[in-house]
Amino acid sequence: MLTRKSGSGGIKFPLLLVMGLFLVLSAGCSLRSGLPDPDGSASGREISKTALSVVGAPYKPGGNDPKSGLDCSGLVCWSYAKHGIKLPRTTSEQSRLGTSVSGSDLKPGDILFFRIKGSLHTGIYTGSGKFVHSPGQGKRVRVDQINSDYWKSSFVSARRLRKIY
Repeated sequence: MLTRKSGSGGIKFPLLLVMGLFLVLSAGCSLRSGLPDPDGSASGREISKTALSVVGAPYKPGGNDPKSGLDCSGLVCWSYAKHGIKLPRTTSEQSRLGTSVSGSDLKPGDILFFRIKGSLHTGIYTGSGKFVHSPGQGKRVRVDQINSDYWKSSFVSARRLRKIY
């Protein structure tokens, strides 16, 4: 067993690994894929308001918490988890949830997907042609217009989870 000396004795790496894994699993997002089974208590509008409440939070790759930072799928995962709805952690897994929604039929809480430089990017529709997302390194969670030239040309799909409407 590997150990590392510290000022107060040895720290066992396997124990730290288990503790770290526990923290990741308890961060509010499920690492499992599959359809969420919300109890119907949250609406899409409430979920979008939750996402809007962290506008200004820093971007952090792999981030799951607005205090330390969020990436795009972390923002979606965190926002739904605040309403008891566990989503898969990655954008790719999230893109397979629920049912497809046309861009002309969006409702608050719908999850949006964009293709940016070959990668999927995600955000939450908030209504009135706007969505909230965590755009990338050095930036902060913000609201953008889905109909801007940039986002319109990058739009891939939208997904709606059943039971939130």
